[in-house]
Amino acid sequence: DDPPGRLTAQEMQVVRLAMTGATNRQIAARLRLSHRTVAYHLYKAFPKLGVASRAELHRCVPALEAGADRPA
Repeated sequence: DDPPGRLTAQEMQVVRLAMTGATNRQIAARLRLSHRTVAYHLYKAFPKLGVASRAELHRCVPALEAGADRPA
């Protein structure tokens, strides 16, 4: 019942940055990851959140913000 609760800490960071409109390469530079690793985290996170694209991430904003207080 808590889709954001099923995300790993890394997936949560990547998804939050993707929600801002950042590209995979921009997210990778900020988190010091490979852009392919960012793509993998998004690939794993989308089904957990019940979305199919970045454009749908706005539906997850309240749930992700509520999870911001959780320890990683």
